[in-house]
Amino acid sequence: MDSIYDIRVDSGARYLAKSSEDMKLKVNDWCVIRKDKILDYGRIVRLIEHDIGSKSDAPDFPKIERKATVLDQSKANENHMRAKSAFRTGVQQIENLKLKMKLLNCHYSYDGKLVSFQFTADGRIDFRELVKNISQVLNTRIELRQIGVRDETALCGGIGVCGQVLCCSRFLQSFASINVKMAKEQDLSLNPINISGCCGRLKCCLKYEHEGYKELDQDMPRRGAACECEEGRGKIIDRNLLTRSVTVQVEGKEKAIVCSRDDIRVVYLKKYNMPKKSVPKKHEEDVFSGLNDSEVKLLKEIDEQ
Repeated sequence: MDSIYDIRVDSGARYLAKSSEDMKLKVNDWCVIRKDKILDYGRIVRLIEHDIGSKSDAPDFPKIERKATVLDQSKANENHMRAKSAFRTGVQQIENLKLKMKLLNCHYSYDGKLVSFQFTADGRIDFRELVKNISQVLNTRIELRQIGVRDETALCGGIGVCGQVLCCSRFLQSFASINVKMAKEQDLSLNPINISGCCGRLKCCLKYEHEGYKELDQDMPRRGAACECEEGRGKIIDRNLLTRSVTVQVEGKEKAIVCSRDDIRVVYLKKYNMPKKSVPKKHEEDVFSGLNDSEVKLLKEIDEQ
């Protein structure tokens, strides 16, 4: 029976590898992996899945050859020092070619047959000349891989506003699609500073409770809707999905009151001429309504469709 492990190399890059349970590997164990005709060296971050041997559609993962020995660790340390030198070489070649790209890290495979670089850039970069020059200097095969700002933040790590290590660096394996509408549906302030993370994109945690908020929103009235309560008729000016309460500005009264959702009756406009449950949801404010032009521009820049 084979198990799937999440492997992290010294540059921060991660991939999946398989191994038989006979090796009795554990989290944080260092191991030697056979990957694409080369040997690599990395640390086990977590166990993904047990017993994939019976699955006919299981992909062909890299295979863990053995648990690392003291000699393997010594060789890996030498490769780590060589990678630092190769990184400086890569930066120098980028400056010589005047390429608009930022080199993030460098990783030597365990057997030294492949040197991998990761970089970020605003657009597509023609790095064929760069690969040729670096390959001539290092006298080995070169691999350059462009990653996005989210992946860059996951590699660098950091602390979020919640006080915890960034989710992308700690446990996220892939990035879900996130957009400003999710923040709007959770009644969050659309201030770009509040809903964007360290990477400058929308926070990954907007996705976590989105489905729950959508469920809570199903029978909650919209802001601006007319309603009736014990104090009289008024208009809903605010609401709280978690406490299922609304703030009502009663006609003829200066101070707004807070009522439970069950204590009010929403008054629908006659022009709809339809029952409560079939009132179209799209008769609500636009996602970016109430914001000035600069705020809308910032939100569209960090919005990921």
